[in-house]
Amino acid sequence: MDKRSFLKKAAVGAAGSAAILGAPAVIGQTPAVRWRLTSAFPKSLDTLYGVSEVFAKHVSAMTGGKFQISVHGPGELVPTPGIVDAIDKGTVECAHTASYYYFGKDDTFALDCAIPFGLNARQMNGWLYEGNGVKLLREFFAGYNIINFPGGNTGAQMGGWFRKEIKSAADFKGLKFRVGGFAGKVVERMGGVPQNIPGGDIYPALEKGTIDAAEWVGPYDDEKLGFNKVAPYYAYPGWWEYGPGLSFYVNTKAWEALPADYKAIVESACAHAGVDMVAKYDARNPAALKRLVATGGAKLFAFPKDVMDSALKNSLELYSELSAKNPKWKKVYEDYARFRGDANLWFQFTESTMDRYMQGQKW
Repeated sequence: MDKRSFLKKAAVGAAGSAAILGAPAVIGQTPAVRWRLTSAFPKSLDTLYGVSEVFAKHVSAMTGGKFQISVHGPGELVPTPGIVDAIDKGTVECAHTASYYYFGKDDTFALDCAIPFGLNARQMNGWLYEGNGVKLLREFFAGYNIINFPGGNTGAQMGGWFRKEIKSAADFKGLKFRVGGFAGKVVERMGGVPQNIPGGDIYPALEKGTIDAAEWVGPYDDEKLGFNKVAPYYAYPGWWEYGPGLSFYVNTKAWEALPADYKAIVESACAHAGVDMVAKYDARNPAALKRLVATGGAKLFAFPKDVMDSALKNSLELYSELSAKNPKWKKVYEDYARFRGDANLWFQFTESTMDRYMQGQKW
């Protein structure tokens, strides 16, 4: 082909494409939609609560303001424990939450968020998006009239704040520990006394000695809540939340009423908000940890090996028992466990080796 002719045709084609891409969407032909979103997280936490605002703004921007989602804090529309029932009944159209809060309804809920010694953030995304995670969980959530979407991840969490340092597994005996949801089952098997306390009530409980320890998320969020002032010993790692995935819930009827392009926009906005959340934690946790140690009086310590070994042993025994009595759990967990095994086999050669080397350097 003649070079000039080729360039001329390419220029015409590019101009045509630009015209199509640059043309305004025919907003007038799309419906106006108003949804309400209830968040499980306090407004003071700009990462956990803020991800819902990022999601809502993205949906609005991609629809020229036609699709508006108002975001509400816990208790404004629905208390956090009532979110599943509210979505099921259509009381609200959507929500953002941590699914392991609802393990009391069915332990399978926890697999949509985190279980002790589960998947890290990248592995969780791999299982959900590329593995069978979303598919299997959609089957489970269908029983509650919920369409679930991955909605962020905190990354591996810290192990919590303790009034006294944990030096052996024996120190868990009788320990009154505020720990999130499903992990309490394992803490209890280790001799601890799990406490289910909302975020806003943790500080006074620690201060009064009503509880001996509490976990929340990690440095950036924990610093805001001030736990270091009343329980200075800061443990790591949070073996019960290696990579907890959060979720957006959408009521099935509300979802089915959306036109196809709005459905695609909601899915895109969920993914965008999720990436934004992970980025914020990875960028903000390092500086927060430095502040907590340098000026906040935090005393870091690693859980001893016998604590980790006891926790793993009790976790695996629990999962085996659940698989024997709960077919819903078994179906999802068996696939989850297979993915975990393969992912860790791969990660040990490259990610883990390189991580250990890089983290041993003095920068």
